[in-house]
Amino acid sequence: MDAAALSSRFSALRDLAGKDMPTYETAGPDLLAVVKFLRDEQGFDLLADLCGVEWKDRTPRFGVVIHLLSTASKEYVRLHVPAVDDRVPSVSSLHPGANWHEREAYDMFGIRFDGHPDLRRILMWDAYPHHPLRKDFPLAGIEVPLPAADVAAITGQTVEPAPMMGGPFVSQGGRMSEGEPDALDQSWTEERPKS
Repeated sequence: MDAAALSSRFSALRDLAGKDMPTYETAGPDLLAVVKFLRDEQGFDLLADLCGVEWKDRTPRFGVVIHLLSTASKEYVRLHVPAVDDRVPSVSSLHPGANWHEREAYDMFGIRFDGHPDLRRILMWDAYPHHPLRKDFPLAGIEVPLPAADVAAITGQTVEPAPMMGGPFVSQGGRMSEGEPDALDQSWTEERPKS
């Protein structure tokens, strides 16, 4: 990667001195131009990942991290983009694979992607009022009614908070494979410990 060409082209780009790959912070208004330059002139032709991030003690509180890969040179570059007013430009017009990544960041963190062709929830139902990966969201979840009244009427169920006793968010100690939730009996409740 030609870091000098990138820095001279985008003077507002801030080098974050990544330990494992070149890492830069770019402002939202410059994001599309930076990603286009990296794709078209530096060979970073694959968007490997895009995810939301939250810093509880920073302003802005949310941001997006993008990993781009050059399939020719096998190099990565990482971009950090602060989500000013919880908004970031969509890069799905340059990398169509970003579509679902951006929808997930919107669903889980509430980060909006300006210019996204179909920004709607991808994991939770449309009317779900929360963003589960925010740091202020309780580990046990929040009880809410099921999205379909007919399903709730037939089953008599609601979406309940996850139990915490020995639950998936509590370390079991010992070997990692024994502590994974899918490796253990999941038929337990707060009243009856796991077997």
